[in-house]
Amino acid sequence: QVQLVESGGGLVQAGGSLRLSCAASGRAFSTLAMAWFRQASGKEREFVAAISWSSTDYADSVKGRFTISRDNAKNTVYLQMNSLKPEDTAAYYCASRRPGLSSSRRSDAYHYWGQGTQVTVSS
Repeated sequence: QVQLVESGGGLVQAGGSLRLSCAASGRAFSTLAMAWFRQASGKEREFVAAISWSSTDYADSVKGRFTISRDNAKNTVYLQMNSLKPEDTAAYYCASRRPGLSSSRRSDAYHYWGQGTQVTVSS
């Protein structure tokens, strides 16, 4: 079982930056593929970024602005968000797959989810 707790959301002006954190419990964190998804009000949940033990992947809408990283010593994955836009406003969710599985852009591939953290970007 993996428990995920996100933090770092908030209100920021367009062009600003935020860093989200996701702390994971349990063992074998380094073998977990981790991802960030987001869901805006009235819209479906969408893929943002993912990181495995060897690679990263980004949605086209955030490529060049967002960076996903991980600190295996702290069991934490981060999402650095720069040049934020109002359309980035959403609840952001951290997710992980079971140990040893590679990352995916599909939300149904992930087995564990955090409770979400709200990011609001004002224009």
